[in-house]
Amino acid sequence: MKRVLVVDDDPISLKVLSRHLSQHGYRVRTATSGREGLRLFAEEQPDVVVSDVVMPEMNGFEFCRQLRQQRGGELVPFIFLSSRGELGDRIQGYEWGADDYIIKPFEPLELVAKIEAQIERSRRTQLEILRLIRQQNSAKADVAPRPRLEELNLTPAEERVFREVIQGYTNKQIGERLCISPRTVQTHLTNILSKLSLENRSQLVRFAYEQGYVSREEGGNKRIPPSGQMKS
Repeated sequence: MKRVLVVDDDPISLKVLSRHLSQHGYRVRTATSGREGLRLFAEEQPDVVVSDVVMPEMNGFEFCRQLRQQRGGELVPFIFLSSRGELGDRIQGYEWGADDYIIKPFEPLELVAKIEAQIERSRRTQLEILRLIRQQNSAKADVAPRPRLEELNLTPAEERVFREVIQGYTNKQIGERLCISPRTVQTHLTNILSKLSLENRSQLVRFAYEQGYVSREEGGNKRIPPSGQMKS
């Protein structure tokens, strides 16, 4: 399920946005200030951030600037949603690191479309990063012995899920291939991430390439999920 972090000091706006996005299949976390938004982001990286501009203590521009300095915050899609619609405000928003700027009042379906567009762009960026990693490590893969999964201290069930995840399969597809429920797949995946000190399945795929658990031949047909996404 795709995750959205919404930051707005207006409780009514938060409630409306949360309900609308939840109805479209997103898992929504909300924050009433930039500081709270930074804390929630550090706890669990979302697939996209939607933020107001005018907020007390820390406005949206400063929130975006500090978010970009956090681990994982450099590339996460960031959308401003604000009643401040002057050209100077929009330009400032982009200068501070936003990927998009939507002016209130807005069409809810347009917001969903823009969120999906940003997540897709993030997915393509992740694909390019993985391509560069494969290219960089291809020479090493030709000469270095391939490590064994036993070195990761995973259970046999976790090893099977690990192999499926790094091939790009979703939880549902893995469940069908291994004859287990998607919820069980997610439980194994959570345990794997915890054991390897990783945050999401995109980092797991990158780890598998960097450590040599995926060969170039296997990587050629991979289907990589969007950054940070953990489908159920």
